[in-house]
Formats: sequence, structure tokens, C-alpha cells
Amino acid sequence: MKRWSIAIVIALVVAVPLVLAACGSSSDEATPAASPTPSMVLKDIVDTAVEAGDFTTLVTAVTAADLVETLKGDGPYTVFAPTDAAFADVPKETLDALLADPKGALTDVLTYHVVSGKVMASDLSDGMMIDTLNGAQLEVKINADGTVMIGDATVTTADIETSNGVIHVIDTVLIPPAK
Repeated sequence: MKRWSIAIVIALVVAVPLVLAACGSSSDEATPAASPTPSMVLKDIVDTAVEAGDFTTLVTAVTAADLVETLKGDGPYTVFAPTDAAFADVPKETLDALLADPKGALTDVLTYHVVSGKVMASDLSDGMMIDTLNGAQLEVKINADGTVMIGDATVTTADIETSNGVIHVIDTVLIPPAK
């Protein structure tokens, strides 16, 4: 009987570590936390917009106005981001004039789409006025059906979180009031 007991103990001593190794675990070590996958790591506002693929005109304009480093900075920022379709609705001569004046008119338009701080959709209320980096304010309207308007633009996708803020996709390029 004693020999059987010793044989069982030896078998367990040999088998248990092999089974644990096959399972990827050891009784001596804690299971390590999963490493974040690339999809779990948030990108900054600019990289998120580039990756989305529907903001090429916006990214081109931000680059022309030399605002890339700002929007890649610590922030946090809230960006009301017009899609390429929204920019397609801007008359070509107006868009060309904006791109021809990157440090003036273009910067004014782009900074009218940016708010200092992280403003989530749940932070917005009807009639709220938001201060933009342009210095002008945007009015928030929330319709009875829950549609959120920022100025004349409809928010089509809200709360795209980034490493340095949040993006709300809008369907219209906002034009700041004359100074």
C-alpha cells in the first residue's frame, strides 16, 4: 500500500506542473493582466480622425493651419468634426479662399469647431452656450426627438473618445460670426 501511495504522490508531483504549464498558469505566479491590444489603446484627436477615413478635408485643413501639434497635445479638447461630405457642401471658392489664408480665416473656422475641455454628449443641455477656442460661442439645441444641434450642424455621431479629448461628428462646417 505504501508503494502505491508513493507512486501516486510522485505522479502528482510530475503531472500537476505539466498540466499547469499546458494551461498557461502556475500555482506560484499570479496570472498577468492582459496587455492592451492596439484597438484598446486610444489615439489622439488627429490620429483618430485620420484613422476614421471620413475627415480627410478636415485633417488637410488642420495641417494647413498648423494646428496638428495643438490637437495632438495634452488637451483635453472637444472637437465638433465636420465630415468630408460636410466640406463638400462648402462652395469650392470659399474652401479655396480659406485654404489660401491658413493663419487667418482658416484658423478662425477650425478653432470655432474646438472647445477646451472634454465635453461629452451627456454634458450638453438645450440652450447651453459653449466657448470655442476661436473666442466665439456655439449654441447647443436639443430637439424633442433627442437630435443634438451644435450651431447649425447636427451631431451624427457623439462621444468618440480619444487619448486627449473627444470628437463629435457633425454634418455641417460651422462658420464663426464676423468679428
